[in-house]
Amino acid sequence: MVEVLHDKDANMEILNNKTIAIIGYGNQGSAQAQMMRDSGINIIIGLRKNGESWKRAQKDGFNVFSISEAVQKADIIHILLPDEHHGPVYKEHIAKYMKKGKTLSCSHGFNIVYKQIVPPVNVDVIMVAPKAPASEERKAYLAGFGVPGLVAIKQNPSGNAKEIVLAMAKAMKFTRAGVLECTFEQETYEDLFGEQTVLCGGTVELVKAGFEVLVEAGYPPEMAYFECLHELKLIVDLMYEGGIQKMNSIISNTAEWGEYTTGPKIIDASVKQRMKDALKRIENGEFAKEWMVEARNGCPNLLQKRKELGEHQIEIIGKKIREMFEKK
Repeated sequence: MVEVLHDKDANMEILNNKTIAIIGYGNQGSAQAQMMRDSGINIIIGLRKNGESWKRAQKDGFNVFSISEAVQKADIIHILLPDEHHGPVYKEHIAKYMKKGKTLSCSHGFNIVYKQIVPPVNVDVIMVAPKAPASEERKAYLAGFGVPGLVAIKQNPSGNAKEIVLAMAKAMKFTRAGVLECTFEQETYEDLFGEQTVLCGGTVELVKAGFEVLVEAGYPPEMAYFECLHELKLIVDLMYEGGIQKMNSIISNTAEWGEYTTGPKIIDASVKQRMKDALKRIENGEFAKEWMVEARNGCPNLLQKRKELGEHQIEIIGKKIREMFEKK
């Protein structure tokens, strides 16, 4: 059993008199900056000058600097940009200022693992990764609790890297829920695998396929939407609350029997093998190389896929159905 670390295992005093520069002010950047600031940590924001994020961070009460200025002023540089921007921004604005005694931090190991960023050997390299969307992190923090998280250490020349990363996790109340220590590789490979095969890729394709089968068989798309997408949240909520058996104890015996007899025929051994193939592509760097080429070329295929999804019938009918539930 992996050890779960809690508040008692972390001491925020190590962050006294230290400045953390949050690089990026999107969903994660704004949530993590506000949580650490509200816990008494000195936070500054590093951004490209005078964009919308710059104005928003100033409005939220932060001191905002250019990225290079923020890096020079900070002891800990916490990069919270989209993965595809880490490497170029690091090379242009950060690398020259990463001196001995500074700490490089992130919330996803992608760019360190796939060597889009190669930090100098004399700086600490750490990761504090919440296991929740930014909105849920902030909501849990304000409620006095926190979301679970992961912490990892890649380089520790100072000898203080673990204390620093746990202090950051405690400042965001992740240690109140519990954090696990892992490696950068474990977090990166597992996160990409989960996104691609289950949480995003697998679930979306399963939902779309079920919807299409019903509609093509002549069933009303509204009914297909309710059956294959709307009710999915209800099932996942039950599994989240108490596991698969809790969900099975609440659904009908008919539904449970269908789960056992039909589910394995849909998600069969061939699917598991393709999942293994996907994990191999993640671990050997093929996926990262493919994504970096796509990003450097301006994401033409990503934008096309995004457009196609918006035109899918499940999205069109779903928008109309969701409007039915909006409060007037």
